[in-house]
Amino acid sequence: MKNFFVKAKLALEKRLTLLKIVFVLSVLVFVINAISRILKGTDWQLVSQQLMGRSLGQLALLLFGGLLAVSPMLIYDFSIVKFLPGKYSRAYIIKSGWITNTITNIAGFGGVLGATLRASFYSKGASKKQIFYALSKIALFLLAGLSLLSWLALLLIYGFDLGEHLANYGLWLIGGALYFPLLFIVTKFKNNGFFADLSLRQELTLTVGSTLEWLFVAGFFLLVGRILGVNHDLTAIFCLYIIASILGIVSMLPGGLGSFDVFMLIGMATFGINRELALTWLLYFRIFYYIVPVMVGLAFLVHSMGGRINDYFDGIPQTFLATLAHRILTIFLYFSGIFMLMESAVPSLTVSNKVLVRFYPYTFFFLHQLTNICYAFILLGLARGIQAKVKKAYWPMLAVLLVGIINTLFQDWSLSLTIYLGIVLAITLFSKKALYRQKFQYSLGSLAFDGVIFIGSFLLYVVIGVINAPAYSNKHKIPSVLFFPGQQLWLSGLIGIGIAVIILYFIMQYLTTGRDPFVDRDFESERVKQVIETFGGNETSHLAFLRDKNFYFYQVDGVDQLFFMYRRKNDKLIIMGEPVGNQAYQEEALQSFLHQADLYGYELVFYEVGKDYTMLLHEYGFDFLKTGEDGLVELDKFTLVGKKQRAQRALMNKFEREGYVFSLAPNPLSNELLAEMKRVSDEWLNGQVEKGFSLGFFDEYYLNQAPVALVRDAEGTLVAFASMMPTGGKEILTIDLMRHSKDAPSGIMDEIFISLFKYGQEEGYTYFDLGMAPLSNVGQSKFSFIEERVAHLIYQYGYKLYGFQGLRAYKNKYATGWHPKYTAYRKKSSLLSTMWQVIMVVNQRADYRTANGGKKQLPFIPKFLQP
Repeated sequence: MKNFFVKAKLALEKRLTLLKIVFVLSVLVFVINAISRILKGTDWQLVSQQLMGRSLGQLALLLFGGLLAVSPMLIYDFSIVKFLPGKYSRAYIIKSGWITNTITNIAGFGGVLGATLRASFYSKGASKKQIFYALSKIALFLLAGLSLLSWLALLLIYGFDLGEHLANYGLWLIGGALYFPLLFIVTKFKNNGFFADLSLRQELTLTVGSTLEWLFVAGFFLLVGRILGVNHDLTAIFCLYIIASILGIVSMLPGGLGSFDVFMLIGMATFGINRELALTWLLYFRIFYYIVPVMVGLAFLVHSMGGRINDYFDGIPQTFLATLAHRILTIFLYFSGIFMLMESAVPSLTVSNKVLVRFYPYTFFFLHQLTNICYAFILLGLARGIQAKVKKAYWPMLAVLLVGIINTLFQDWSLSLTIYLGIVLAITLFSKKALYRQKFQYSLGSLAFDGVIFIGSFLLYVVIGVINAPAYSNKHKIPSVLFFPGQQLWLSGLIGIGIAVIILYFIMQYLTTGRDPFVDRDFESERVKQVIETFGGNETSHLAFLRDKNFYFYQVDGVDQLFFMYRRKNDKLIIMGEPVGNQAYQEEALQSFLHQADLYGYELVFYEVGKDYTMLLHEYGFDFLKTGEDGLVELDKFTLVGKKQRAQRALMNKFEREGYVFSLAPNPLSNELLAEMKRVSDEWLNGQVEKGFSLGFFDEYYLNQAPVALVRDAEGTLVAFASMMPTGGKEILTIDLMRHSKDAPSGIMDEIFISLFKYGQEEGYTYFDLGMAPLSNVGQSKFSFIEERVAHLIYQYGYKLYGFQGLRAYKNKYATGWHPKYTAYRKKSSLLSTMWQVIMVVNQRADYRTANGGKKQLPFIPKFLQP
């Protein structure tokens, strides 16, 4: 007999899985059949009305109640970690527990998926055996709370006579009630090492956690009924819920899905609750206790897994998603703001147009014209800050969006609109990581775009009001699309525009104020001289002493290594030439400059940089345009001997015969000499305003930085001069200002050049820099950039405006080599606006700092619009 039972046991174990499958399939068939019969005669229109008939406050209460009902399950996770060696933060346990519990809620209690998730989350420093033991102990107590509530249900049914039909399920309640006593006996009295580390306190904690879980979920189920207006005795419904939960677990279907619902529908029908109301009740329960919490859990899971994936791919996925969210949010803000303005200014157009009316549900609703226009302007103002990735714009924008969402849902609530605006809010929250800039800087393109929107909207609104006024409308027929509902409403909107402009002004002030390391500062002569003297200069370093530029110094261990010279223009920093100083740090300095400028909303533009540095900039996202060539003379190869230099040799002999004398005047220059030079300079200028930035101008401080080349006639009168500039070494000799009097003989500048070539040879210089020939050798190939080919046309046919070809031909007499010069700009920037800003800076008058009486800010123009 004993062998028979042993064989029977083995046979049963082999077929246990098959028996389970058969049982579950049988239950599933029964459930499907029962549900199909129940749903066959359901009035779905009534169900839909009941689902959509809840207020926003009721939905908020359901959302809060559903999330609260899930929270006691976190006690299991805080208990699990006590059985394992790893240490975890409270936030990590809450996040991991929420993911696991909400997923196992749907997948079925104690399932393989839940165990796998917990094993993944809490495996730090633990063996597989430790994890298995910990999970198994917790799984045993998942039904402890339901068992205790079964005792309560038995008491209510048989002690307070809640209904004969509930008493028919007493056997199921007794079976459920006996689970906890049996569990307690097994854990405390059976001599088993498996429960050796399970203390009475831990058992109590797990039992309380399980009881709270089942009590909270039952309470939430009753809350749903109360919100739906069910007046039946909820105590009986509570007992029915406990019985249905036991049957759902016995059915072994995930989450009791189907079996629980069928029993509840049948049970509630016996209480006189109609089928449609019961279905609505169950749907709300499933949505807010199962679906919404698991969506939050999945969001946590995606975030957790996303963090690992993001780290593996060096942060690229997070950057991509944040950038995508930022772009979507920017488009939404502009779309909503512009659409609201259109709807306010031309309401008939938006209502009658088949295309525009389709977009009407995808914005915000305000009933008052004044509020509508104000809100539209605020959206557009903050949209500019969001588009520019300004960190300060985030919280005001979030507050404004929340106001718009709440107001819109109160005006016209629907489930689809709620989901849509919820997605907008989620995108807004996710876009926060894309906002990092400290300040907003207006670019020319942004200024033009916003100007068209705001000024265009105002003019359109005024025109609409004028043609709808009785004085005009009584004499003329108004097109239907331009009809406005009423003059009083129009006037309210006009007041709204006035208020909106004031609000917009303060928004822009808020976004553009704050610390800015790139504002104009006093010239730091000692720092500039120290860098040049220590590391050497280049062909443009002398322009630093014009004092018309700002400087960005790059330091290593507190010591200046090199500097960039620049001038601000709107959102651009126009940089003159290549960095001056220790070239070993040129790439690190560029990275630092780019990062700092980007942080404050500026873009860098490099003017007149060489080929090698242009290629370096190209690696950092810069595009480039060739703007000319720089002529250099190799001094060791220069000579006046030979047929090629016959004309220059004759010219020099002529000046020598006529008594012209070349000399170098060392600095500091005397007041008498400066007065002579000023006379020559004024005659040369002939009333024209001097330019700065890339060219020197007559300034005593600037001229006193190095010796000046002078040419006097036989009577000793100064007829020409050229300012020499320090380059901090013997590599390059260069000059800047070249001025001659109106009486100077032709070819006097050749006298200066040739004399300086000889001086350079004697002093051991390698090159003489003749300066740039603009547009020289630009765009000559049919494969050149279209912009460079246009520049070539200017070079060929623009001689009446500027002697491009003549300048190249003159310098070519001496140059032994030509080196290309480029303007480099950010690839995403508009070339047209960038070059316009470069031209404005290069052609800005030398005295621009004091041209308005010492006031750099233009009158009647807000600070954030100043160039």
